[in-house]
Amino acid sequence: MLGTYRLQYGITSVSAAPSSLPAMLLTVRLPLVYALLILLSATPVRLFAQSDTVRSPLTTSAHVLNEVTVRSRRMPSVESLPDVYGTYLMAGKRSEVIRLSGLDANVAEKTGRQVFARVPGVFVYDMDGVGNQINIATRGLDPHRSWELNSRQNGVITNSDLYGYPASHFSPPLESIDRVELVRGTASLQYGSQFGGMINYVTKGADTTRTIGYESINSVGSYGLRSMYNALGGRIGKWAYYVYDYRRHSDGYRQNSCSDAQAQFASLQYQATDRLRLRAELGRSTYRYQIPGPLTDSMFAENPRQSTRSRNYFSPDIWVPSVRLDWQLTDRTQIVWTTSAVLGTRSSVQFDAFATVADAIDPQTGQYKPRQVDIDRFNSYTSELRLLHRYAFVNREATLAIGVQGINNDLHRRQLGQGTTGTDYDLSLVEGTIWGRDLHFRTRNVAVFAENQFRLTSRLTVSAGLRAENGESRMSGLIRYYAPIDVPNTITHRFVLAGVNAQYRLNDAVRVYGGWSQAYRPVIFKDIIPASVYERVAPNLKDATGFNAELGIEGHWQALRMHVTLFDLLYRNRMGNLITTDPAGQSLVLRTNIGDSRNQGVEALVEVDVVHTRRWGVQVFSTTAYIDARYVNASVSNGRENMVVDGNRVESVPVWTSRNGLVVRYGRARLTTLYSYVGQTFSDALNTPIPTANGAKGPVPAYGLWDVNVSWRTSKHVLIRGSLNNLLNRQYFTKRPTFYPGPGVWPSDGRSGVVAVGFTL
Repeated sequence: MLGTYRLQYGITSVSAAPSSLPAMLLTVRLPLVYALLILLSATPVRLFAQSDTVRSPLTTSAHVLNEVTVRSRRMPSVESLPDVYGTYLMAGKRSEVIRLSGLDANVAEKTGRQVFARVPGVFVYDMDGVGNQINIATRGLDPHRSWELNSRQNGVITNSDLYGYPASHFSPPLESIDRVELVRGTASLQYGSQFGGMINYVTKGADTTRTIGYESINSVGSYGLRSMYNALGGRIGKWAYYVYDYRRHSDGYRQNSCSDAQAQFASLQYQATDRLRLRAELGRSTYRYQIPGPLTDSMFAENPRQSTRSRNYFSPDIWVPSVRLDWQLTDRTQIVWTTSAVLGTRSSVQFDAFATVADAIDPQTGQYKPRQVDIDRFNSYTSELRLLHRYAFVNREATLAIGVQGINNDLHRRQLGQGTTGTDYDLSLVEGTIWGRDLHFRTRNVAVFAENQFRLTSRLTVSAGLRAENGESRMSGLIRYYAPIDVPNTITHRFVLAGVNAQYRLNDAVRVYGGWSQAYRPVIFKDIIPASVYERVAPNLKDATGFNAELGIEGHWQALRMHVTLFDLLYRNRMGNLITTDPAGQSLVLRTNIGDSRNQGVEALVEVDVVHTRRWGVQVFSTTAYIDARYVNASVSNGRENMVVDGNRVESVPVWTSRNGLVVRYGRARLTTLYSYVGQTFSDALNTPIPTANGAKGPVPAYGLWDVNVSWRTSKHVLIRGSLNNLLNRQYFTKRPTFYPGPGVWPSDGRSGVVAVGFTL
């Protein structure tokens, strides 16, 4: 932004607006830009060229300078979070900050491989090709709706129910996002127990130099894509506000894959004093997606755009209200208190069957078969109080972060309802029928945590922490095919988790870091619901436990940036199915803990600025991850008997993932070419080598994709973006899901194009 400086890291917000005096344009090298930004973040100042002299009461003279403008033509990159970020301690941990404003990516359709192109090891699950959700995982975990991550927006939890259904159905438009912050699992003591880490989507904010500002981004693309994003923001006295409205429609790459989405957001902030700030936010996202159905492998080879379903629909409608208090008690002590909720529904109506079962009109009745209706209602409430205090320890700086988090959730799940024989989105049940499952899953949990960061020398920082969890989840209600006495189930969550991290700065440009932290994943709702009368749930289920460990080096030189991390992730008490018998000798499927898994690997990022001048810039980058994820001491059922799977690869974990790019800048225009490679994976713990006839099991072939993105800032107020996705029209798929949206092959999008025009006033 020319002439305006705005830094928003944690609670710091510094602005200096241009005056009416002519600006001087300076071209400076990158290190000088960094120095100026650090100076600006430390204290609010204006920059002036020499104009006149002001004499202070102490008779010392000061020169008032005319304003100057500093322009940086930095190439797109990712950054690490600072050692102390708001009330979080990040020294010794791997983190990434992705600034979308400087990124060439297809944000209209949330193309994950482009957004996370510079974050090694991120697995992107293309569940649908119409831009509804981002589904990612790190270090070999399950990517379904990013549910192994602690998902947040502006620091507020957006997972639908961390203990019942941790998927994040809340899906704001990327047009509204300023940056994405991703922290790996070694920092989990501070934000939660998730193995995968935390992802925080930070929305754009008000331009506090103006009373009112306006932004509009409009996109059109292949397969009927059109979207509109409109936002207003500004400051009036001590009040700052930001609101947006978003609408999108897509006919989809496959037949019967239409989608309509919308989202709204409002933020109101009151700066009561220099030290006290209040903020209230309300976000909503909803979409309706027509689900085209799974394919078999032969169907996929014949025509990946075909559909096996035309009457299946899915629609979440999620609201996220929050209130936050930021109080800088002293220069050394800060309190942040956030209270929030996730409210809404996840609804679907489907003819749910394998791809080999046709959804056809019955010639005897002249109608389709009734569909299955499922409705989840989320009532998830969180209140978190955090305190950060800086103090001296043995004449060195130390920082303490402590807090308490309370969660009160009620997930109401109604499933197996007999729906209509119609073809539209209709959640009504056939008259006189009841739900096959009508259940509540109520969780109460309190967590307290503390972490202390010690700066032992000018270069060495060590931190250690604890997190204690004390909670309980209770299931109650009706399962039509299950004995009432067997329905209630209680899962306790009582853990004391520990972690330690260290960081050594060899110099200002290079740091070596490492850490180890325990984690756990609660037994969730779907784990304790028997699918049929032939299934039983073990009465002594255990939450998954384990740890994250990492050792890395990060370096910045004039033309080179490198970040390499070794990691080790142990995941105990994985859930699965085993064959057992009841007292009468009848074979049953037992849902229980089936063993452990261990994921080890390397994550590497290398960026090189080949050319960096005022007019020209050329950069190459490569983000590559090697992951060896295998089962340990584990057995699963193959449908007839229990099989030992020690040494088998964990589902949906490619050994190699590599994204490689070339960025060329000329003046205000930029072109990014990206090649993404994802290795072969398996769909089940048995590592079934040959696809089954119905497509539900088998390998997922490796694939490589080319994308081309361009951006051109024609003026200060207008930005044009274009994307060519999957340039060579590679036909591929990323996963064979075992549950929603149905087992089988789900083709990802072929070649498509998107053009977006954004302007600000």
